[in-house]
Amino acid sequence: MAKKDEAEMPENTSGLNVQNFIQGTKEELEKVVWPSRRQLVSESAAVLLMVTLSASLIYLVDGLFAWAAKQVF
Repeated sequence: MAKKDEAEMPENTSGLNVQNFIQGTKEELEKVVWPSRRQLVSESAAVLLMVTLSASLIYLVDGLFAWAAKQVF
């Protein structure tokens, strides 16, 4: 089975072909669907809001546990 896999792979004697890499990268970037400015701003605001809310919740729960630990110990 290893012989079959080796036969299917083309030989590349030069190692990394930079030109093929750049061409492939450009082709893949053309396939990307870029968001509009409005969509980018609204989704970024949503992410920042959720991060802020999550951090606040963690802060409050940590404070609650710290207070509870002081009461117990």
